[in-house]
Amino acid sequence: MPKDKTLDDMFVDTLRDIYYAERKILKALPKMKRAAQSEDLAKAFDHHRDETETHIERLQQVFEMVGKAARGKTCDAIEGIIAEGEEIIDEFKDSPALDAGLISAAQAVEHYEIARYGTLRRWAKELKLNEAAQLLEKTLKEESSTDEKLTKLADKVANPAAQPA
Repeated sequence: MPKDKTLDDMFVDTLRDIYYAERKILKALPKMKRAAQSEDLAKAFDHHRDETETHIERLQQVFEMVGKAARGKTCDAIEGIIAEGEEIIDEFKDSPALDAGLISAAQAVEHYEIARYGTLRRWAKELKLNEAAQLLEKTLKEESSTDEKLTKLADKVANPAAQPA
């Protein structure tokens, strides 16, 4: 392994990881929406799809700022998280626990994104990429807000519905 790798390289590598992840998430959200039993959860997936499109655009701006082509790098973590979500859909289809499972899968995605965006924002500040840090901060706040909304939806609707009669 080259010993001349720097934080700049790590930043771009992680940017490619989350770019891949966001594009993969964008493809997974319609399937999650179709599987949702609650209208509120379906709307939440729709809203997050719109936000994800904005997140991808912001990432493209950050790539421009660092003079790199916007391209993804396979993210095994998001592949696994999405596969788990698909398993939940298959195993809990038509059950009262499906929405609770969908929310847990969506929150696993959110927590991954929160971790990545938090790190990227911190590194952007270290690298004096202040404009990039601001864009990453906006996305981080939106991901955190989505996570909070999912928690409220779980507490109010999905978890009670999944309880045995």
